Amino acid sequence: MNTRARAAHPVDGPRRTGRPRRATPAVAGTLLAALAVSTATPALAAPAAPVTVSASVGAGAAAPLPPLDPAAIRQAVAGLPDANVNGVLVRITGSAGSFATSAGVGDRESGERPDVDGRFRIGSISKVFTATVLLQLAAEHRVDLDATVQQYLPGLLPAEYPPIKVGQLLNHTSGLPGGRNTTGDDGSTGWFAAHRYDSLTPEQVVAAMKGEPMSFAPGTAQQYNGQNTYVAGLLIERLTGHSYAHEVERRIVKPLHLRDTTVPAADDPRLNRPAAHGYLAVPGPDGGSRLVDVTEQSPWPWAEGGLISSAPDLDRFMTALLGGRLLPPAEQQALFTVPDVPNHSSSHCNTPADAGRACMSTGLERVEINGVTLWGKTGSRPGYVSGVFATRDLARKMVYSFNPTGLQGAEGRYIQRLAAAVLPAPEQAPAAKPAPAPALKPVAAD
Repeated sequence: MNTRARAAHPVDGPRRTGRPRRATPAVAGTLLAALAVSTATPALAAPAAPVTVSASVGAGAAAPLPPLDPAAIRQAVAGLPDANVNGVLVRITGSAGSFATSAGVGDRESGERPDVDGRFRIGSISKVFTATVLLQLAAEHRVDLDATVQQYLPGLLPAEYPPIKVGQLLNHTSGLPGGRNTTGDDGSTGWFAAHRYDSLTPEQVVAAMKGEPMSFAPGTAQQYNGQNTYVAGLLIERLTGHSYAHEVERRIVKPLHLRDTTVPAADDPRLNRPAAHGYLAVPGPDGGSRLVDVTEQSPWPWAEGGLISSAPDLDRFMTALLGGRLLPPAEQQALFTVPDVPNHSSSHCNTPADAGRACMSTGLERVEINGVTLWGKTGSRPGYVSGVFATRDLARKMVYSFNPTGLQGAEGRYIQRLAAAVLPAPEQAPAAKPAPAPALKPVAAD
């Protein structure tokens, strides 16, 4: 068993005392169509307390950080489980203080709280790993970010598409369309519960763009699109001659000793414990609903959103990435360079303060919370909504993973409370105690 030491910091949630040995990550051979971005970004839900969330105009000078307030963080996630969210784990670290906690229920059968160090499906946070590998290949002169995708992957994209630069994949300025819905997915919890083991090949994902027009001319706008990262994953495999999983393991997981981070094969639906269960509320014929355990599901999003990790691992990864351990200076700067183009996405960079401009760099998303600029990424898979963000100087880092029972962003109010607690406005009064959650009716588990 791997027993690497952890930095000591206050913890008031369950923590594992041992774990089974994790399996070596396998090749991700299949994947499904692009996953829509998490609706849980801090900008999307009405806050429970005053909090300003926006994309910043530039890196800017570091704003003084408020003291870490564990009581406020606990209060931000109080009331779980409720009718829409089962549980949450939160990890705050950095030179300005550290704290970890969990709330709610991680297992409906045992009633246990989520393990603060437990694994979860990180969804689109996987994109940051993909961008990091491709930036490393650029630093090794194995790929030119200004060369075109068509040069490296001839025949992959529809012939009528214009030249698209590799770098435009990473900062979502490629103009690629999202692709047709070829699976029949109607966006409901019931559909996913019935099809949670389904998957498609990378070629099928990309082929869904055939016949679809470009969203805009490459380089003229920014639109968040998972297709960019699927193509980037295929490019990594073409450039290296190895699987995407192999390159992530060799370049990031092993050097950083990430003991919980894996790129599972598409036919491996397992999420090894300790891990909070993911549940979806599926409507029944009688008008009620039942909770279906979807902890096991195909990790089809692959390079776009299929990775598994934990809060300690994501904290370590973000520390290394923003601290310059994984990239040389030129590629490191790309992490903090946001293109000066309009935003065409309905799910990102859409706050009033963004003024319709881009907020995503080469691999990261830039947000501002009460005057403090953070860099990171959100992610979601059914049953899991997560995020990892940090100030550029690493004075404050935040990792969270919620377990919602729906697909409509009901966890957003808790994320707003958490953002306000982790980085409160100077004039912000202590948040009011949340109203008691409604009692949960007994539900049948699948």
